[in-house]
Amino acid sequence: MSHFETDSIRIQSRTNEKEHSSPIFLTSSFTFDSAEEARAMFADEIQGNIYSRYANPNSADLIQKVCAAEGTDDGIATASGMAAMFGSIASLLQQGDHVLASRSLFGSTHQLLTRVFPKWGITSTYGDISDCQNWEKLVQPNTKMLFIETPSNPGLEIIDLEWAGKFAQAHGLILVVDNCFATPYLQQPAKWGAHIVTHSATKYIDGQGRVLGGLILGKKDLMKEVQFFTRHTGPSISPFNAWILAKSMETLAVRMDRHCANALRIAEYFEGNSHLEAVKYPFLPSHPQHDLAIKQMKAGGGIITLSLKGGVARAQRFIDQLKMISVTANLGDSRSIITHPASTTHSKLSAEERAKVGISDGLIRLSVGLEHSDDIIQDVEQALEKSK
Repeated sequence: MSHFETDSIRIQSRTNEKEHSSPIFLTSSFTFDSAEEARAMFADEIQGNIYSRYANPNSADLIQKVCAAEGTDDGIATASGMAAMFGSIASLLQQGDHVLASRSLFGSTHQLLTRVFPKWGITSTYGDISDCQNWEKLVQPNTKMLFIETPSNPGLEIIDLEWAGKFAQAHGLILVVDNCFATPYLQQPAKWGAHIVTHSATKYIDGQGRVLGGLILGKKDLMKEVQFFTRHTGPSISPFNAWILAKSMETLAVRMDRHCANALRIAEYFEGNSHLEAVKYPFLPSHPQHDLAIKQMKAGGGIITLSLKGGVARAQRFIDQLKMISVTANLGDSRSIITHPASTTHSKLSAEERAKVGISDGLIRLSVGLEHSDDIIQDVEQALEKSK
């Protein structure tokens, strides 16, 4: 019987050199033994490496590991998480199609749906997860895709994957799930009916804030379309970045265990703090979808939101008082990170749009790192006191 931890470490391809650790294939192209072999590979009659824009042994190793973790048939590695979000939609839809999406999405994904795809005749409608029964009314004759994020960025809203899978099946929709926050260690959307699973591998899959990368994983028939699109549009991951991410998969489980343990302790510690209006974390009983999070996630993840009293001014004073925690727009790093979404990652949304997805002016996203939890607590606590 295989386990996540074992597969993430042991799945790899070896060359004739019999190396123990995977080498880096820093090459733009590959040679053929004959003109016939070249013709057959380009005709997809035989498998093999042609050009690193199409495939590379390092990206193949990464895809093999993550597909095993997610329970998907095939995949593509891209140069960034947003390349994966774009590719997962653009490759499977055409002019005149419609996307039904959860309202709570990462800011750049929101920009794709509201500003980029409408230029090409692809429209979208948002639904609120708190009112799933109303989603039936949102389906249009040209709706082809259901796109969701769970947990959402940054509001940590949880969508019922079982419901989403059944809803997509009932309406003949392609279900795409952004699984970045949960990672394949904590949640496998394909088990609940997702056709496509996407990741910003830049985040937890790398885990140390070193490289950019994205992943599109899914059913073989759909991945053929995705592979055609990415092969000819070129959002290719570099061999070096793919090698880093494949190696990082070997430690994903142990890292996520620590992220989750730290995050739960910190969320419990600050819940009810007099400086805060709310603390939100999927495995806190006070989370609105706590039971759902337990149903479909192994643990609560490494992200906490803190809603500070005092709005933007207080949030900025708090951030400026931090001594250890990094101030950056990334997440999923070994180092704890603070982000103020309203003025950074989601600043392009209107105030009304932010309000609809629960991003208040005082909301802070804390990506809990691997430091000792006492040190993270001390830094947050002191900054709260000094920012009064």
